[in-house]
Amino acid sequence: MIMSRQASGSRLLSWLPVTAMGVVAVADVVAGPGVGFLPLVSLGPAFAGLVGGWRRTALIGVLALVLCLALGLYDGLFEGRRGFTALISVVGVTGAGVAAAVMRSRREAELASVRSIAEVAQRVLLRPVPRTAGPLQAAVSYTSAVAEARIGGDLYEVVPSPHGVRVIVGDVQGKGLAAVETAAVVLGAFREAAHDESDLVGLGERLERSVARELEGEKFVTAVLAEIGSAGGAVFLNYGHPPPMVVRQDGTVGFPQPPAYALPLGLGVHGAEGPEPYRVDFEPGAQLLLYTDGVSEARDERGAFYPLADRAYLLKDPDAQLALEALREDLMRHAAGPPHDDAAMLLLRFHGHGKGKSVRDA
Repeated sequence: MIMSRQASGSRLLSWLPVTAMGVVAVADVVAGPGVGFLPLVSLGPAFAGLVGGWRRTALIGVLALVLCLALGLYDGLFEGRRGFTALISVVGVTGAGVAAAVMRSRREAELASVRSIAEVAQRVLLRPVPRTAGPLQAAVSYTSAVAEARIGGDLYEVVPSPHGVRVIVGDVQGKGLAAVETAAVVLGAFREAAHDESDLVGLGERLERSVARELEGEKFVTAVLAEIGSAGGAVFLNYGHPPPMVVRQDGTVGFPQPPAYALPLGLGVHGAEGPEPYRVDFEPGAQLLLYTDGVSEARDERGAFYPLADRAYLLKDPDAQLALEALREDLMRHAAGPPHDDAAMLLLRFHGHGKGKSVRDA
C-alpha cells in the first residue's frame, strides 16, 4: 500500500509542470493581458527541475518558451517590454531548473551508491541464516529504521555446532555506523565461540568478555542466546532482552521469562551476576520467534504497542519465510509506515528431522 501511494505521488508530480502551464495559459486567455499572468508560465520548468531530469526540464522549458511567445503575441505584449520580460523570466527559470536537476541527479546517484555499499555491508555482517539447521527450519526479517541506509544495530545469527544449534538475537544501543560496528564485534565473537564452547553459559561469558573489551563507556547490547538440541527443548540466556515467543502446535502462545533478568552485554563486567540459563519445551510442530524491541514496542497512531501475541496466527503459512513476511507486513501496517527503531525477527520451526547439514540461502 505504501509503495502504491509513492507511485501515485510520483505520477502526480510528473504531470505538475504541464498542468501548471496549462492552468496559466487558460487563466491568461480568460483574464486578458491586463492581469499579467504570462510570467507565471515559468512555473512549468521550475516544477520540472524539482521532479524530473535535466533533459525533461529543458524540454519543458522549450515548451514554456513557445507557450509564452504564443500568449504574448495573442495578448499583443511584444509591442512593449512585458512580453520580452516574460520570455527572459522563462529562460532564466529554465536554466536554474536544469542546474537544479543536474545537481539532484548527482546527489541521487551518490545516495544510490551509498545504499548499495550499505546493503553489501549488511549482507556481510548479517549473512543469510541457514534455511535448515539440524531439526530446525529458520527464517529472518530485518527492517532498519535508517531507511536510506537499510542497515542498523540489530543483529541475529544461527550457528549449527557440535553442541546443538546456537542462536543469538540482539539489539545494540544507539543507531548508525557506531551501532553497526558494535554489532560486527558481537557477531564475530558469537560465531567463533558458538563452535568452541561446549556450554551455553560459557559461550555467554566469552561473549561478555569480548564485548566488554571492545565497548567504551556505557554502551551495551541486549541479547538473547538459545541452544536447541536434536532431541527438542531450548535453553536460553537472556541479557536484558525481550523474551522469546513460543507458539505451540495447538496455537497457544507463551513468552517464557528468565528466572532473573541480567544486565545487557557490556555491563556485566561491573560485578553483576550473569544470566541464569532456563529451559523451555520446544517440540516438533512448535515455533519460536526471537525479536528485538523494534517489534514489541512499535506503536500505532494512538500510541498502542504492537499486539504480538494476538498476531501469532499470522505464522500459519507452511513456508516459514512467507509466514514471517506476513507478520512483518502486519507490523508495518500497525506502525503506519517504517518503524522508528530497527526491527529484527528470527523464526525457528522445530520439524524434528535428524541432524542434517545446514543449507544457507543463496
